[in-house]
Parts: sequence; C-alpha cells; structure tokens
Amino acid sequence: MVGSAIIRALQNQGYTILMANYHSRQPQDNSIQWVQLDLTDQSAVHDFFATHKFGNVFLAAAKVGGIMANNTYPAEFIYDNLIMEANIIHAAHQTGVQRLLFLGSSCIYPKLAEQPMQEEALLTGTLEPTNEPYAVAKIAGIKLCESYNRQYGRDYRSVMPTNLYGPGDNFDLETSHVIPALLRKMHLGKCLEQGDWQTLRADLNKRPIAGVDGTGAEDVILQTLASYGISTHDSRFTPHGSSLITHNSSLATVKIWGIGTPKREFLHVDDLADACVYVMSITNDQYAKHTQPMLSHINVGTGTDCTIQELAETMAKVIGFKGSLDFDSNKPDGTPRKLLDVSRLHNLGWQARIGLEQGLNQVYDWYLQDLELKS
Repeated sequence: MVGSAIIRALQNQGYTILMANYHSRQPQDNSIQWVQLDLTDQSAVHDFFATHKFGNVFLAAAKVGGIMANNTYPAEFIYDNLIMEANIIHAAHQTGVQRLLFLGSSCIYPKLAEQPMQEEALLTGTLEPTNEPYAVAKIAGIKLCESYNRQYGRDYRSVMPTNLYGPGDNFDLETSHVIPALLRKMHLGKCLEQGDWQTLRADLNKRPIAGVDGTGAEDVILQTLASYGISTHDSRFTPHGSSLITHNSSLATVKIWGIGTPKREFLHVDDLADACVYVMSITNDQYAKHTQPMLSHINVGTGTDCTIQELAETMAKVIGFKGSLDFDSNKPDGTPRKLLDVSRLHNLGWQARIGLEQGLNQVYDWYLQDLELKS
C-alpha cells in the first residue's frame, strides 16, 4: 500500500522511477521496472544494490498487521522487520547511496506517552505490549539511520507515520489493521442484511477467509463469517458480546475488538506519500535545522484523532451498513490514545489534506472497483 502510493506521488511530481520491489503480486504498471527480491536475504539484497547503484531509496518494506497479527506472530514481527531494514540500510551504505528515507510507525512511542506525542518521547517509557516487537524493530531502524549518518556522513532520514489506510491495503481479517478490517466486515455485513449473496461470494472469491471462498456452501460461509464477528441475527450465528450499539432492527451484526473508547489518528496513504517525497526533497540544512543527530525522525499525521466507536460509525455511514456494532470488551484495546504532534513537519511546510470521511469514501470506491463491482 505505502510503496505503491510513494510511486504514484513520485510519478505525479515528474520523477523518473527506475526500479521498485514488490512483495507478492506485481502491480500492472509497465512504466516501472519491477523486481521481486527476498529482503531478508542479506547477500541477495547486497548484490541487488551493487548491481543497480541507486541514487535515492525509500524504505517502505515491512511486515505489518493489527492487534491480532501482532499478538499471534511476535517473533516474525521483530525478526522480519529487523533483518529487512538492516539488510537494506547496510547495503545502501556499502554501495554509496547518500540519501535514504526509512518509514517507521507511531507505535515507537511509550504506551502512556503524553498526548500528542512529540518526537522527544522516544525511549522515555514502556511500549504497548501488543506491538512491542514491531515497535522495537522500528526504533532500531531509526537508530540504524542515525548511526550511519553520524559515523559515515550519510543523509538517512526517518518518518513516523500515524495509522495508515488507503488503496491497496491489507483486507485479510487475520492480519489487517482496524480500517480495512472494519471496512470489509461492514461490507460483508451489508451483503448479509441485503441478502446479496452474489456480491458476498465475489468478495470471498477475491479474498478467501480461513480457506473459505465464494464457492462454499451457505451454512459454511455463515459460520466462517460469524467466527470473524460478522453475523446475521439467526440464533445459530449471532455472537455473544457485551456492548451492543444498535442502529435499528437490522439483519446483521459486526463485532469490533475492544470497548470503542481508545482514540486513533488516521492518515490517508496518499497524504503520507506526498509527505515522504516532500521530506526527501528538502535540503540537508533544512532537515538538520528541525531535527537532532540522535533524535532525527519526523512524525507524519493529521494532528487530529477520533475514538474507535466514532470511526466505526463513520465507516457504517460510508458503506451503508445499517446493522449493529458489537464492541467486545474481552478483546484488547491497545494503547488508550495515539495522537502525533506534527509541529515539526508543519514547521517544515507540509500538512495533510485528505479528511477521514473523504478518505474512507475513496477507499470504499477503490475496494468495490477492485472487486469489479463499480466502474
């Protein structure tokens, strides 16, 4: 999602892109020279950099996921992210890349950091346990960049985005973040309450859930959806939750992790990409004026946030989901609040432009187009 958005931003601003790495599915853009490289393979990464002699590098590659994924796969989240960033940053240095941008995450800050979180809050307290391995890896990436800058005079910069969403997001209900998870759950819930099995099956054919695709029997599909918190009011499939918010006497319920009160800041990925290109384009003197050698990262966000309940209600409005929102207090909430102080970026001359509801509408349009349901 992020890499594709950065490519779009560079193209829109007239830059020539020589090469980009993709993970699993090659994008359909013949103007880019696409490669598929195992970024955890140190020798392969070094040989790749040595062969192509890059001038500038945007390091957006990462293993990412929501609370469920972080809780389930902590070893993979710390190992994969550490080794990918180490391989790339070191290979960039060895092959003479002078300027690189590393993308981190707002989860680098302590769980109870003062809000909004300033860059100075880094390493001042205990991290949120549910994503500590990922956060530690991202902190290490910042320090890798700073260390190569201090020792070798490189110009390796770091930006810390807030929670992202946008076209190309991960909509796998096992590993997705809150916005793509809610969007897909409510889309499937709307299909259930409207009895639109054709659209529901098309969705499952595009993105099977737990091995179940659109060819499955109706009862198997219903049971699978219910296990992921998407159900009809049929007594066989209704989840047993705690804090039920009913919009009306609908036919569907979507279960949401936590109690709905934690607050989150959300940034459209196209805004992030624009900020990344902007940060890379400013002079070294400008960057140094607003940062410090050992506190060099820059927050990227909107500077505003909302509760998870407010997000869910906005998402329901965008999608047209008329059903019930069931907040499950037995599931973790994560950090109580995550709002970035974006003063440093504002002082450099950049601000976000895409509002949340506008951005959610754009993403839902993209989702339907990706399912070939909307022209």
